[in-house]
Parts: sequence; C-alpha cells; structure tokens
Amino acid sequence: MAEMNMIQSLNHTLMLAFAKDDRLVSFGEDAGFFGGVFRVTEGLQKKFGEERVFDTPLSEQGIVGFAIGMAQKGLKPICEIQFADYIFPAYDQIVNEMAKMRYRTANQYTANVIIRTPYGGGIHGGHYHSQSPEAQFLHTPGLRVVVPSCPYDAKGLLLAAIACGDPVIFLEPKRIYRTLKQEVPEEEYLIDLGLAEVAEKGSDVTLIGWGAQHQQNIKAARALKEEGISVEVLNLRSLNPLDIKSIRESIEKTGRVVIAHEAPKTCGFGAELTTQIVENCFLSLEAPVKRCCGLDTPFPHTLEQEYLPDHTRVMSAVRETVEY
Repeated sequence: MAEMNMIQSLNHTLMLAFAKDDRLVSFGEDAGFFGGVFRVTEGLQKKFGEERVFDTPLSEQGIVGFAIGMAQKGLKPICEIQFADYIFPAYDQIVNEMAKMRYRTANQYTANVIIRTPYGGGIHGGHYHSQSPEAQFLHTPGLRVVVPSCPYDAKGLLLAAIACGDPVIFLEPKRIYRTLKQEVPEEEYLIDLGLAEVAEKGSDVTLIGWGAQHQQNIKAARALKEEGISVEVLNLRSLNPLDIKSIRESIEKTGRVVIAHEAPKTCGFGAELTTQIVENCFLSLEAPVKRCCGLDTPFPHTLEQEYLPDHTRVMSAVRETVEY
C-alpha cells in the first residue's frame, strides 16, 4: 500500500499496465515528453520510449481518429484529450466511428480505445476548462463512461477499462487530482464497471453522485448526520454501464433520493437517472426525486462557487427532500 493522490494513482496504474502489455500506447497534446498538463503521464515516455508514448499535433479529431485506426491493428490506445472542453472537435470520430465500430462490423472489430480527459470545475478554469460533458456521450450507444472519485477508484477503474475491450470515455475530475490522498494497493485490482459503491450507509434519503461531486456529497452527509438526518451515499463510479440494482435497493430502503452533479441541470445525466428511478422505484418513493446541479449557463469564472453544487447546496436539497 502507498499513499497517493489521483494523479499519482493514475500514473502508477499506467506504468503497471504498460509494463505488462506492450500493445498499450499513449499519446495526446503535450502528453509525451512533458507528461501532460497535469503530469498524469509523466515519466511514461522515458520508461517506455517514444514509439509507445508520444506527443501529437493540436487536433483532437486527429488524436481520436488515429487511436481508432491503431485499435483496428491490434494496439490498445489510451489517448489524452487535454481538457474535456476540447473534446468536441473529436465528437464525430467518437460517436460516429468509435462507438459504432463493433455494431457496424457485426462484432468483427471494436475500437478498443480509452479516451482519458480531465473534466469538471473547481480550479477557476472558466468556461473553456471546466465543463462536465458526460451526458453528451451517455446518449450514444456503444460508449462506456467512467468517472473515478478517489485515488483508489482511479486505479481499479482504469485497469478495468483497459481490460474491457470496449471504447471508454474516462473522465478524470481535476478538482480532486491533488487535493485528496488515499492508500492505494501497489498490486493490480479491478473495480467492475457498472458496480456502484455504497460509500455511507443511511436510512432517511439516498444521495447519488460521481466524480468530484461525490466528495461534496460525503461532506454533506456527515454534516447532516449531526442534524439527525441519516444519508445513504452512492458513488456511481460508472455511468454506463449503470448499477441500477444498487440504486433500487437503496431507494427501497430510504424512500427518498437526491441526485447531485456539476453539469447543467437541463438534460444532465440526473434527468435520465430520475426517469430510471421513477420506472424502477415508483412505489418506494415518498417524495419527488430532487436534483442539485450546476446552473443552466456557461460555466463562469469569477462566480464558480455559486455555480458548483457544493456541500451546503446539497445539504439544503436533502433537507427539502426529507421534509417533503
């Protein structure tokens, strides 16, 4: 075991995986020699060489298209998009090529590609460095969407993503890249994609989140415990596949649910979760499903704290749901 932050955990995981499988390659803007703007791939090129770890031009469409082609030749690309906000030039390659490769070739080929990208707010990056676009990829069949919320999850989920054989959007919440440290086993372990974690047990209300938001949810739940409100906190980890079974079991126990995420409220993944909860848990609900989300505006710079659903906003949403 070693204490690591998320960057250290991801870097350690890549080192471990690259040593084991010489089909793995990594590339992106400044992701080779420099090790990425957040240093997740630092030292990877020095250890495994420029043929396996290299820099690319500033072309997200080219990065993903290149990765898809490499995957067809038997390699296992892990490409980096420098910020999730920059992923949109590659949107056509992701949703029309990468996501559909297995289907359009009758399972003869798949785009065994992982797209790593820092996402979300919390670092005062303004509207071009803070977005949470998970819902835009969850709408596309064929993509797995994974969001770790701590260093331990980051390692287990990344190794599972490498092993799964499908295209994966691996969203790394940069707000907690360095702020959260945790004991991480040095040996390999996998966290099943599609398996949520019950991070805190409770009986009054279920609180669902992922990524950096999960840490705000934990903080809210522990503060509410002092007020006599028992909150069960679910960390989804994987948004597709989704662990609806764990969600259903929790809501059957609590009868109330709050969903919190950083992305704008309208058509965010919380809306889909709400629908699935109503379809699966309607007879268990004792209050309407409550969403506590980012605002329906571009992500601001100076008003970042007003935009993000921090633990105090989550606490208010939980109180409102419990008191309904």
